[in-house]
Amino acid sequence: MTVAVKAKGIEFNQFSFNSPEFEGIKNEAGLNRFALSVKQWVEKTGSIGIVAKAGYPLSVLYSQLLILKRDAAMSSKEIEKRHYKTFEEIKQTGRNGSDYWMARQLAKILDYAEFRNFLPVIEKAKRACQNSGQPVENHFVEMHEMVPIGSGAERKMESYAFSRYACYLIVQNSDPSKPVIANGQTYFAIQTRRQELADDEAFKRLKEEEKRLFLRNEMREHNKQLVETAQQAGVETTLDFAIFQNHGYQGLYGGLDAKGIHQRKGLKKSQHILDNMGSTELAANLFRATQTDEKLRRENVQGKTMANKTHFDVGKKVRQTIKELGGTMPEDLPKPEEDLKKLERRAQSPEKKLGGGMNELE
Repeated sequence: MTVAVKAKGIEFNQFSFNSPEFEGIKNEAGLNRFALSVKQWVEKTGSIGIVAKAGYPLSVLYSQLLILKRDAAMSSKEIEKRHYKTFEEIKQTGRNGSDYWMARQLAKILDYAEFRNFLPVIEKAKRACQNSGQPVENHFVEMHEMVPIGSGAERKMESYAFSRYACYLIVQNSDPSKPVIANGQTYFAIQTRRQELADDEAFKRLKEEEKRLFLRNEMREHNKQLVETAQQAGVETTLDFAIFQNHGYQGLYGGLDAKGIHQRKGLKKSQHILDNMGSTELAANLFRATQTDEKLRRENVQGKTMANKTHFDVGKKVRQTIKELGGTMPEDLPKPEEDLKKLERRAQSPEKKLGGGMNELE
């Protein structure tokens, strides 16, 4: 019989686990004469909260004990930092300068003891990638990976190289109850968007006015996509769309809807709130829109109520991320001096005015 730790409810600083005794057990595990009952395990190691489980390797038990014992002594913030650092440590860079992660390394980091248990997650992520309109082969590259097999030897095994976006989809489709998964979701969401915008040197060189124009145009395009996706979820009428959009704003702006944001900015009735946001605020709203669109598609959300909840939850998550990064809440960001409509006219790049609430959501 082998044993597995039942981690729930254990506080490692409150029980005396007999590590030397466990070392002896570990060294004998796998021998033909080896036998261990639950009673013997408890008496020898002083452990509590174990469950018997057939076919569970003792070596996995040992590694889990070390991880749980270490994590119990760390704060959630320290665990988050450790996870972020680990994701960075296994990151590799290709010849073209793009970052990628190897599947088998990532699987271990995400707490999958067996790679075969990680494969269904990869398949779900590939379907999500396809549903989002992205070429799967650009983000999930099939290749071989050298895997250690003991005594310094390695074996070539089938694997994948994942793009940043692929990693984001994978953690979105993994078990969110694991701290490493939850932290991975935040890490890859932020890094994916940072790669697209903040790390773009050309974008960095833009003046604030140019950044606003760029992001506003991006917002127009992504809002069109969001409208189409919301329609497929059951958000049909103009009133439905207004309510749907307000849920996103309320999540991101701490309860403020479009009207509340309009009033807080002190805008005239004819002014559009998106035309009176700085680049930081526009980027937060763009992130909200793109992630809501993907989540609606990925989870095949159906019904106005669930669509509204999804939009609110995504907005709230973006707000939480801003707070964790020490940023300024969107409603507290300063209003630019000039309306974007004036900047567009001055830049002599008039856009075709979008009419009707079904073409663009405010």
